[in-house]
Amino acid sequence: MQPPNSTAVRTALWRALHVQLDAPPHILEDTTGLQLIAPEKGWQQRPDMDPVFSRRVRAAMAARARFVEDLIIQEISGGIAQYVILGAGLDTFAQRNPAVASHLHIYEIDEPGALEWKRQRLIETGYGVPSGLHFVGVDFEKGQSWWDSLLQAGFNPQQPAVIACTGVTLYLSREAISQLLRYIAGMAPGSKAAITFLLPQEMLEEEDLVLQQASVKGAKASGNPFVSFFTPEQVRELAAESGLKDVAIVSPAELKACYFSGRTDGLAPASGEMFLTAAIGK
Repeated sequence: MQPPNSTAVRTALWRALHVQLDAPPHILEDTTGLQLIAPEKGWQQRPDMDPVFSRRVRAAMAARARFVEDLIIQEISGGIAQYVILGAGLDTFAQRNPAVASHLHIYEIDEPGALEWKRQRLIETGYGVPSGLHFVGVDFEKGQSWWDSLLQAGFNPQQPAVIACTGVTLYLSREAISQLLRYIAGMAPGSKAAITFLLPQEMLEEEDLVLQQASVKGAKASGNPFVSFFTPEQVRELAAESGLKDVAIVSPAELKACYFSGRTDGLAPASGEMFLTAAIGK
């Protein structure tokens, strides 16, 4: 058993910081990850948790999760009953939305040790593991197929699903991303996908340059370097090559307009990440 990687922990702590530091209404109410991590006292004083430095990125992490959750809640009303989270990290959708989750089979895909750690912490903190929550451990370093593991966990490929993959493609090669998209393109008609991609530095707003440069440096130092950056046009091209047809790009500006309009505190998400969404045709 191993704790989640530093990226997953940092993302969960940023979501908690959004609740602790930013004025309501909050984009996402998520302190569950913080409860699971139970960091040492003073974690807010870490350099990457600095209130000013982390402001736009914690807003982006909250908006990212909110966007996916809005999608899954919308699709449940249309009859979808399977939700796949590829690179689940410390996702807490099932714990924070038990009524919604009770209508779903949720498949969280990640490293086996991290998922076992999460399972144990859910039990220790009293959340428990509902019958519809499936932990799908995949040893990516040994070349295990996440799709094969998903099928072995009980996923029904003949039924539509929502698949979310956030904060993952930046660590993958173009070839690996293309393979991921081909699997998604082959999912059952009616399925929906939401996948994040990092924008190249030249497309960022000026105030986010230092943030991304620090993130790139930190990722390299931790042994998990950022590999892939894409323009929206390149993402569309990659999607088309992989067989996805009904696709859309959701820009940081669109997320800002959707979730941050009308705020008086100037809170806005960092500009470094966009969503590719896709609908698998019937």
